[in-house]
Amino acid sequence: MSTASWPTAARATLHCLTGCAIGEILGMAIGTALAWHNAPTMALAIMFAFTFGYAFTVRGVLRSGLGPRTAVRVALAADTVSIAVMELADNGTILLFPGAMESTLSEALFWISLALSFVVAFLVTTPVNKWMIGRGKGHAVVHQHH
Repeated sequence: MSTASWPTAARATLHCLTGCAIGEILGMAIGTALAWHNAPTMALAIMFAFTFGYAFTVRGVLRSGLGPRTAVRVALAADTVSIAVMELADNGTILLFPGAMESTLSEALFWISLALSFVVAFLVTTPVNKWMIGRGKGHAVVHQHH
């Protein structure tokens, strides 16, 4: 078992957050634009967050020379816990932010609550990633292929 530094954990979290944020924004924007109810909008956002989060990792691992099947396995091993914690934190923040789920794409509240949710997700997930990397799990698996 090795120790992981905070900068390493922060970089791993930012990498994961980039893919998740793209998916989350896309899902929330689509659901909101289509005037969907909260549950299907959030489900779409979560599905896209996992999809884009995994896709970013798969893309990087494929460049290291691994085949597609192995790259997907590495992404699943590396990102599942991180993305799940991130999604719980950011969607929980949006649910608790007064009026956020009722706001529309043209309202500042929509974008402010979404941005705040990403900050909360980063702050909650970074210590989780630090703990996992220190135990050779999570993004430590990806770093073996860089």
